[in-house]
Amino acid sequence: MDTISNFLIQIKNASAVKKPFISTSYSKMKEEITKILLKENYIENYKIFGKAPKKMIKIELKYDENNLPAIQEIKRISKPGCRRYIKNKDLKSVKSGYGRYIVSTPKGLMSNIEAKKNNLGGEIICEIF
Repeated sequence: MDTISNFLIQIKNASAVKKPFISTSYSKMKEEITKILLKENYIENYKIFGKAPKKMIKIELKYDENNLPAIQEIKRISKPGCRRYIKNKDLKSVKSGYGRYIVSTPKGLMSNIEAKKNNLGGEIICEIF
């Protein structure tokens, strides 16, 4: 079972029905993805709570003044059955610069813009718009 896909779908579905937050099980990968979403202004905030076996992450979703979600679309690109990799020179803007890729590089997870600045390529985890 792909826990990252489930995590992304939870965010997408909660945004679609305008929920204020989601809570999901914790993993280091989910925390790193959440940090990037916060840095790129797609979510309001996040909080990690609980202890090791039942550790959780709570994410506050972001909406604009018209109550439209900041995350219009989020989809998994690289899947366990079909990994997608990209070289630095092939990193392009997403949706004319309005969207982002989250890329797993040798120096950790980062957005496509950060990866381009650091001259790094890697596995494309997901696309956010």
